[in-house]
Amino acid sequence: MTNAFAAAIAVLGGAACAIGESRIVSHALDGMARNPEMYSKLRSSMILGCALDETTGIYALLMAILCLFVG
Repeated sequence: MTNAFAAAIAVLGGAACAIGESRIVSHALDGMARNPEMYSKLRSSMILGCALDETTGIYALLMAILCLFVG
């Protein structure tokens, strides 16, 4: 029973990553709209931020799977 609660908490961590990724993209697009000359720098920073945020979501998924099947 507690394994299911731990997995649910880990899945919530993955959901928080999705919200964070949407904020990264929306703020990068806002910056590109305000200052088009910074497009390449903002785009590379956005891609790096999305990659880091996505790995956090993958780690949360891995923890959820481990909580369900190992613990």
